[in-house]
Amino acid sequence: MNLDKALLAFAGVMVLVSVALTQWVHPNWMWLTIFIGANLVQASFTGFCPAAMIFKKLGLKSGCAFQ
Repeated sequence: MNLDKALLAFAGVMVLVSVALTQWVHPNWMWLTIFIGANLVQASFTGFCPAAMIFKKLGLKSGCAFQ
């Protein structure tokens, strides 16, 4: 698995978890979903993604998006 696929999988899981928490725990968990979306948008413009940096340190090889 490369960095791009791991990052997309992580973001998808986090969105699903935050939606489930919003539905079954408390509506304020929607802020986590908003944060994830905002982070994805800013990463697309700036190329800076903290999760990508962590995955790189874990030894994942870069794909074409985060070089």
